[in-house]
Amino acid sequence: MRNRRFSLLDRAISEVDSVMRTITNRGHSAARTSPAEGHSDGEMSAKERKHVAGLMRVNHTGEVCAQALYQGQALTARMPTVRKEMQEAADEEIDHLVWCEERLRDLDSRPSILNPLWYGSSFALGAIAGAIGDDVSLGFVAATEERVCNHLRDHLKQLPEEDRKSALILQQMLEDEERHGHKAMEAGGKEFSTPVKDGMTRVAKVMTETAYRV
Repeated sequence: MRNRRFSLLDRAISEVDSVMRTITNRGHSAARTSPAEGHSDGEMSAKERKHVAGLMRVNHTGEVCAQALYQGQALTARMPTVRKEMQEAADEEIDHLVWCEERLRDLDSRPSILNPLWYGSSFALGAIAGAIGDDVSLGFVAATEERVCNHLRDHLKQLPEEDRKSALILQQMLEDEERHGHKAMEAGGKEFSTPVKDGMTRVAKVMTETAYRV
């Protein structure tokens, strides 16, 4: 079969299934085994379990946003190589999404009920960044991953020492996110100014504080 050049409409339609699977927490499967696999849960108090569940809910929402961001950027990216880069990153982020879902179930908790809202907002931002230019789109990825890595490091510090399972998941996520950010800049990403990054941090703070609770 000859390679087909997909139109913007074709690509938009192809994303529908992925969108539904992401916002309904159904249908995704991880390509890699969870780093927590084979490890037992340590003894934690009810208060500690609730706190860990809140942290993992934040991380799950972050992965929902990452899916939306990459899908929006892939939709409007101009260069096929950039579109491929976005899709590969989105595929790897699915592992994170599934791992966080599994950990939330272990903790008898659930994802944020506001994920559809965050998904829509992130998809729009990704599509806009991609439409402006591939250098801006890649720069947005790098700046976003920088924010994500900062809060993953913070969450690792907050985890109870007994919670080895969550720590292993977050550590692998951190390594993956750092790599995504570096690759985006190496591919031609534009370095964002400090005021823009500060604005992104403020928006991220609203998301994290909300997802922690609901």
